[in-house]
Amino acid sequence: MSARRRTVGRAAVAVWAVGLVWFCVTQGFPFDRANQTLWILSGLVAASIGRPLGSMKRIFLDWIPFIAVLYAYDYSRHLAIVIGRPIMVTPQIDWDTKLFLGVTPVVWLQQHFYDATTVHWFDSVASLVYVSHFVAVWAIAAVLYMRDRREWFLWARALVVLSFAGLITFIVVPAAPPWWAAKYGYLPFVDRIATRGLDGIGIHWARQLIDGGAATSNDVAAIPSLHTGFAVLIAVWFYSRIPERHRWWGRPLLVAYPIVMLLVLVYGGEHYVVDGIIGAAYVFAVVFGLRAFDRWRVRSKLDAEAADLEDDEAPSAARQ
Repeated sequence: MSARRRTVGRAAVAVWAVGLVWFCVTQGFPFDRANQTLWILSGLVAASIGRPLGSMKRIFLDWIPFIAVLYAYDYSRHLAIVIGRPIMVTPQIDWDTKLFLGVTPVVWLQQHFYDATTVHWFDSVASLVYVSHFVAVWAIAAVLYMRDRREWFLWARALVVLSFAGLITFIVVPAAPPWWAAKYGYLPFVDRIATRGLDGIGIHWARQLIDGGAATSNDVAAIPSLHTGFAVLIAVWFYSRIPERHRWWGRPLLVAYPIVMLLVLVYGGEHYVVDGIIGAAYVFAVVFGLRAFDRWRVRSKLDAEAADLEDDEAPSAARQ
């Protein structure tokens, strides 16, 4: 790439970055799928300016199917309600209570730390951890795409498979979260407070946007917890990929992220502990299942090539 093309490309990225900052200041951070898609694609296009035209075309060929699948996932989450499956409410309460020796963690946490009249510093920290779910995996996807298209494909595939594995479970076994159980009398008072801490740091628009999305989402899609699942996926994916010189601090952060995420989800009334444990199990099943599938596919290809080689050699041997 010539120096002039590199300069044009950097200028385009700078303009994009200024535009994103302006959007965040005036409209708020793009937490919703449509705006995230717009900014990710426009950023990738800006980064490809000055490169061969084919690289720009490839962005749309790669990302449009991926985004279309995620939109299909978004609009399919109501199927559990549409088909009228019975809602599971009490088993997860019993599992959590037995796991914690008679204490229900969501009830205990809100009784000891939640103050309806005051937003504490830990409420704001908890809300920031909660909203990271709506940003982290898509930001990672964009960065991976710029650095290694093959790695991006593997990451995107894992996201899609994990999302649809969760979706199938939501449909077959719709499960109520703690706030829903409390609303209908299955638990003592549990409020839905995962985003309230955003008010404490002046990010009211983010709370309004996320709460607005929650109001139209499937209320009985608690098992598995994909909030926890995505956090576990990040930890599992990058644990062995962290450069050795950064492992002393990077690996503890990766391990802590899903643990803190689950703690936030339980405190916020969004999930039980067992929801997160099941979500983590789904991640390991997906990651190791896909790795096994890839190994099987490679073996099958090698076996097919070996069989073709034997077929090619057989006529020669017969003529001799």
